[in-house]
Amino acid sequence: MANTWLGFGAIAIAVFLVMEFVAWAAHKYIMHGDWGWGWHESHHEPHEELFEKNDLYAVVFAGFAIALFALGRFGGLPVVTAIATGITLYGLFYFIVHDGLVHQRWPFRHIPHKGYAKRLVQAHRLHHAVKGREGCVSFGFLYAPPVEKLSAELKASGRVRAEQLAERQPHGLN
Repeated sequence: MANTWLGFGAIAIAVFLVMEFVAWAAHKYIMHGDWGWGWHESHHEPHEELFEKNDLYAVVFAGFAIALFALGRFGGLPVVTAIATGITLYGLFYFIVHDGLVHQRWPFRHIPHKGYAKRLVQAHRLHHAVKGREGCVSFGFLYAPPVEKLSAELKASGRVRAEQLAERQPHGLN
């Protein structure tokens, strides 16, 4: 089956699904980690520009997929091309859902009021409820844990409340 269009399609879909776990781990441990925060920090800061430094991650991941497409095509490895297709499809969905729906970064002005899309937007807003890289919740891009669970996790950490209290304090006083 692996050497048929159906088999290659199944591989691409499997890779697409696995990419959510890869993206979750990359987001939590690289982007919010010591050496990846330099690019990702721009995503957690207010800005008016069309692009942010964090977009360099998309360039890196696209470069990786392009390299896999080239290897698959010129190396005669159709399974590698199927893998590259799954990664690329995930990137497309990331662009549409995360950049478009969640962050409204392109002319996609729909705000969902029910169902999965609403939960996804709410979960990502809770991810951004904390300033900085520590104490964030919900690191997935296309899967969102229940909002009640994320809210409880944030409340239990006390981080958001502490940040709100710190903002109310006159500068220089603690």
